[in-house]
Amino acid sequence: MKETFNSVYEFLLGPSGQLNIYGKLIRAVIIFVLMKIVISLSYSLIDRFFTKRHNSRFKIEERKSNTLAVILKSITKYVFYFIGTVSILKEFGLPIESILATAGIGGLAIGFGAQSLVRDIITGFFILFEDQYSVGDYIKTGNFDGIVEEIGIRITKIRAFSGELHIVPNGNIQTVTNLSRGSMRALVNVEIAYEEDVDRALIILSELSKKLSAENDNIVEGPTVLGVTNLGESGIQLTVIAKTKPMEQWAVEREIRKGIKDEFDRADIEIPYPKRVVIEKGKVDKSSQNS
Repeated sequence: MKETFNSVYEFLLGPSGQLNIYGKLIRAVIIFVLMKIVISLSYSLIDRFFTKRHNSRFKIEERKSNTLAVILKSITKYVFYFIGTVSILKEFGLPIESILATAGIGGLAIGFGAQSLVRDIITGFFILFEDQYSVGDYIKTGNFDGIVEEIGIRITKIRAFSGELHIVPNGNIQTVTNLSRGSMRALVNVEIAYEEDVDRALIILSELSKKLSAENDNIVEGPTVLGVTNLGESGIQLTVIAKTKPMEQWAVEREIRKGIKDEFDRADIEIPYPKRVVIEKGKVDKSSQNS
């Protein structure tokens, strides 16, 4: 065992007693492995911290905590990568101070030509600090809309309902419409024929609204029957409105429409639709001859 240890020791050391290239490579690998382990442990600590915040008295909103966790993990990864890289370079005897000084001057020169990158980063910080949106929010910005999957220092990833992933530089985000903050509006318009009793139809809609309000937990306020909102070419338009939880407005609108159709069918109230009458010319001529 002692002979094996001595042979390994001699293999890793040079004539001067310093680590040779093989020893330095092994130490660099060890530093890299330790760096990955520390990053993994940091991720676990960050997740544990925010999990405890969910269960504590001073809770953080889930979407906001998810966003902060992603940002902290990203920062942690880059910090430990930087420390590990510097340590590995030192092992090979490279002048770290000169490299950092050169990198600083080069970074300053590159900064003048990378204004869009700087703008993306600065805008990313403002998005985070002002809490304009969080991971899981449904937003609209420019020509894109969808669920925010990730917020980075430089980019925001938005997943559209059709499945496409939009990667938008933060500097391009000028105006944001957040559809996940506060109550959303569900609005349903329905027409009845002019021959129908409007007051009877409004009573039916009111009873349906009370039923839906009691049964659907996603409805925050209402539904409320606004009454007659338009006199169209083929019928009288009635409007029902409600406030819902974020992202639930479309489901509530579908349920209201189905309930209206069922109740109007049960009460024999006609919902007008376009009709086309086709008259065969031969039959018209024959009837005119008989007369």
